[in-house]
Amino acid sequence: MAGLATSLGAGAATNSLAQMPDIDTIFLFGSNPTEAHPIVALYLKKALRNGAKLIVTDPRKTWMAERADVWMNLKPGSNIALLNGLINVILENGWENKEFIAQRTEDIELLREKVAEYDLKRVEKITGVAPERIIESARLYSHADKAMIVYGLGVTEHRTGTENAMAISNLALVCGHIGRPATGIMALRGQNNVQGATDLGPLPATLPGYQSVLDAKVREKFGKAWNVTIREKPGLKSIEMLDECVKGTFKAIFILGEDPAQTDPDLHHVRKALKAVDFLVVQELFHTETTRFADVILPGASFAEKDGTFTNGERRVQRVRKAIEPLAGMAEWEVICKLSTLMGYKMDYKDPAAIMDEIASLVPIYGGISYERLENGGLQWPCPDKNHPGTTTLYSELFSRPNGLASFLPLDHSGSGEVADEDYPLVLITGRIREHYNNGSMTRRSKGIAQIVPSERVEISIEDAETLGIKDRNWVLVSSRRGEVKVRAKVTDRSQEGNVFMTFHHQNALTNDLTSGHRCPIAGTPEYKSCAVKVAKYTEPA
Repeated sequence: MAGLATSLGAGAATNSLAQMPDIDTIFLFGSNPTEAHPIVALYLKKALRNGAKLIVTDPRKTWMAERADVWMNLKPGSNIALLNGLINVILENGWENKEFIAQRTEDIELLREKVAEYDLKRVEKITGVAPERIIESARLYSHADKAMIVYGLGVTEHRTGTENAMAISNLALVCGHIGRPATGIMALRGQNNVQGATDLGPLPATLPGYQSVLDAKVREKFGKAWNVTIREKPGLKSIEMLDECVKGTFKAIFILGEDPAQTDPDLHHVRKALKAVDFLVVQELFHTETTRFADVILPGASFAEKDGTFTNGERRVQRVRKAIEPLAGMAEWEVICKLSTLMGYKMDYKDPAAIMDEIASLVPIYGGISYERLENGGLQWPCPDKNHPGTTTLYSELFSRPNGLASFLPLDHSGSGEVADEDYPLVLITGRIREHYNNGSMTRRSKGIAQIVPSERVEISIEDAETLGIKDRNWVLVSSRRGEVKVRAKVTDRSQEGNVFMTFHHQNALTNDLTSGHRCPIAGTPEYKSCAVKVAKYTEPA
């Protein structure tokens, strides 16, 4: 979000899913949609059936990579170097969209000067991608009529995650592939309703609708509506909150629908934080690793027990209607209101529709949205008034920046926070598989799914397995500087030599005991996609 907002003005996907079948060139970067975003993958498959070219940038040979016209099998952590190399090829050959650049952007010369440092020889050394693949990818993308970049957590879950997103914007802007249907940038979010959550206030530096707490007029508006004084100082990101728990400055914490003791990185640090607070409240559907540390557990409500809205990755606000009454007797919004009231600040809403009406009154991009208008498939923000149809394509005329122009941002490769060495010679990439969801607290309760994928595996290349004397389904010990986990090996050509892959879905093998504490300094996103490990065949102790 921070990367796209800096370059373009808004931290959201620029276009709609329904436009995807009309794409003629798909640039899939750091995403495995057939497993992690299968509904999006259906739209992409329609484009492929319609004859679209496919460029895939991913260290793993995913389903999409196997079918790509060009697969750029980059080393983890080398995204910026590769994107700079692509842009340099485009500019050197005169393949850029000169008219678009002149009319709708600024600072192209700063970018041109920076990417000139990334010749093909240097880029190949950093990324491991052959020059001919870079040239062909640059040619396909720049010459397309309708090209869309679709990217996922393989871009953002790095120490340079925000800069990676900015580099994606640079590429789209150089070719003018933005502001028209079936073009633009589709940033695939990590979970359902991530877009809706970030739209409406949890970001520590913004109030609902990405309105900055540094803006006195914004603080005054919300302060008047809520009858409170809004602090000018931004709050903390979730991982920073855990840092404060360890320091002893946070005495209590309330965790709603999140399982940091399984899904956050460097779990030793997380456990230390959760043990350090005097009082921990967790509101959840099921017991998780985090509920083990709770002083009080409040029952959560599933989607089937909720009234409200979800906002998906294309900015579409959609109604959710409860199928049953909350099993706990109260919806989560009612619990929050009651807690707030008991703590001295009265929250009293008639129903979720009243909350949406308040949102519309305070958040310009949601200004024209009401439950009444959401009866027929939802609306895409920005939707500023009740007569507005919603926005399918962003930036058709102006970018959401003060001068209406998009900004090119020169960036340098810096790499991962932790790289392979003699002691830990392999790079661990973490991610998801289709069968399980996030911490697995829901999907592992399905007997059918549990039969298909009952436990964690470490995917290891055929070459590395042979070197280490490991066969498929052998028990192995995966170790990093922070911990170790015992899992079975899955010997596969999906992993390149030097890389291994694991998910984080299983409680009996906590993958995040291995991952590092490195994070993006701008957004705070952990570096889940790259840490140094070693793998050894496991022998049971005598």
